[in-house]
Formats: sequence, C-alpha cells, structure tokens
Amino acid sequence: MGYQILLRDSLREAMSEEMRRDETVFLMGEEVAEYNGAYKVSKGMLEEFGPRRVIDTPIAELGFAGIGVGAAMNGLRPIVEFMTWNFAVLAFDQIVNNAAKTLSQSAGDFSCPIVFRGPSGSAGQLAQQHSQTFESWLGNTPGLKVISCVDPVDAKGLLKAAIRDPDPVCVMESEVFYAMELVANGQGERHYKFQQTELPALGEVPRDGEDYVVEIGKAAIRRTGSDVTIVTFNKMVWTCLQAAAELAREGIDAEVIDLRTIRPMDYETIIRSVQKTNRLVVVDESWPFASVSSEVAYAVQRHAFDHLDAPVIRINSADTSLPYASTLVDAFLPNPERIIRAVKEVAYRKV
Repeated sequence: MGYQILLRDSLREAMSEEMRRDETVFLMGEEVAEYNGAYKVSKGMLEEFGPRRVIDTPIAELGFAGIGVGAAMNGLRPIVEFMTWNFAVLAFDQIVNNAAKTLSQSAGDFSCPIVFRGPSGSAGQLAQQHSQTFESWLGNTPGLKVISCVDPVDAKGLLKAAIRDPDPVCVMESEVFYAMELVANGQGERHYKFQQTELPALGEVPRDGEDYVVEIGKAAIRRTGSDVTIVTFNKMVWTCLQAAAELAREGIDAEVIDLRTIRPMDYETIIRSVQKTNRLVVVDESWPFASVSSEVAYAVQRHAFDHLDAPVIRINSADTSLPYASTLVDAFLPNPERIIRAVKEVAYRKV
C-alpha cells in the first residue's frame, strides 16, 4: 500500500500515539485545544484526550513553560508548543536555566522529561521579529537536546523519541513546511510535494501501524554522492537537493546529509562522507556568526583536515535581521544558486 501524509499530520500522529501509550504525556500551548493548533498540528486531539491533557494557555510563554518544567520535575511528560520559537525567547529562562540544568543541579537524582516544540526559521514575509533560526542558540546549552527535521516520517519518529527521552528536548519545525506532502508508492520510495513542486525520492517508509521511532543523534544521507559533501538541516535540505539535482546535470555528484539532530550531532556520518568526497559545503539558515555551520566546519577541519582537497565553504543567511520585502527575503536566505556556486568553487570548476 502507498503512504501519504503531511508534516503537520505526522507530528499529530506522534503526539497522539505517545499520549495513548503513556497517560503522563500531555500537550499545552496557545490555541492547541479549541482552535486545533495555530497550524492545525493538534487538530482533533482535544476531542480525543479532553481538556486535562490538551490545554489552552494564556499568551504567556514564560508562565506556561514554567508550568511545564514543574510538571516534568514531578513525574509528568509535558509537550509545550510555542506558536513560533521567536515567542519562546520569552521562555528561555525556563528552558535554559531550569529545564536544561535540572539533572546536573540535582546531582543526577531527577531529570526533566519535557518537549518544547514549534516552528523555527523564516516563513515568508514575517519580518525581523518572527523569522529567526534558533538551533544554534539552543544547541549551545548543555543539558538540552535539539532536533531540527521537517521530513514527515523522520520528524514523527524523532518527536516520539523526544517524548520518551528523560531529558529536555527542543524540536524545531518549519511553519512553511507543515503542509509538505509525502507520497509513497509502497515500494520503499517516497516523494514530497511542496508548492506544486515534486522533490526527490528518499529512503524507506515505515509500514502502517508500526511503532516508528528514530534515534536522536543520527544524521540521514538524503542523497549519496562522490564529489562533494553538502551538510544541512531543516527546510534547507530541500534547497540543497534542488541544487544537487542541477549539479548532477553538470556532472558533479553531491552527497546531501540532513543532520536531523543538532545536539547531539552525528559527527561520524559527516566525517565519513568528507573522507569519501574530500570537499564540504555547509548550508545553514541561521546567521553565520557562531552558527551550526561553524561547528560543522570546525569538526571537519579538526578530524578530517588531511582529507580536504579544498577549504570548507559555509552558506548562511545574510548577517542582518530579515527584511519584510519579498525581494529581500529571497536575497537573505540560502538558495540553490549560491549552493551551486559554492560547490563549484570547492570542486575547482568554473563558476
């Protein structure tokens, strides 16, 4: 049988399956109940689980994040949804100073099993205060695990793993990809459709009804190749796959790695790929200074320097706040053209 699912539906499946499996799991956040979620991720969950387990909160991120942390410290497993991670900045005191430090401050006596989730990164013309990418911010905090994956099947498996994890996990999604559709043919191939564009086939699809859990801390090779390694995550995976398809037409075989988890990071998969291709381009939607791409570039030069045939190139968003104008949004973000130029540069091809 084929398999068809949207990202928002896969996240709902993950939460619902875990809430059926474990009665200590509950969901809270702005508009998650009566409104079915700002992006309809929690559609129908109030009807199934009731108002004690699907809880609408006031517009007070610091307050309800603190309630979630307290609940986690007392034996429950909260899922705290932020309408966007931009609003979660208000709750960083609870995330960074309390949730992340519970295990160490208690000398290992008790943990804080909580999931903070919501969309991160740009989402069109939402301007400066609603378009920021927070993976590197959160990944810099010991005690937090950070997931950033928009593949519908893998995002489901990772969210299920996050809910079961004994430590606080931040799950970074993508507002513009909630409606990305996965269509599988039942033969182990899957295609994605987003804004009327069919994206390349990837991996295997789990069988219906399978308790599908993806291990936190493992990257996925979305496209195998031999000439250059491209490392990326979240919605930039699809930008890189588009660039890789164009590069293939020009005779350059790019391997595309989706980090999926920012912390812990799967250095082994990255290093092994660079040892094979001898070239690296890192594509990261966040700002360039102290970004995820900075960490990847450092790790490769530290552990695979002798395998590099060219300097590492990073492609990031512009080092400025995101403007509102649509033309400037396009100029701000990494795009296939910039990635293609970078790959040709490390491959010593004419740009």
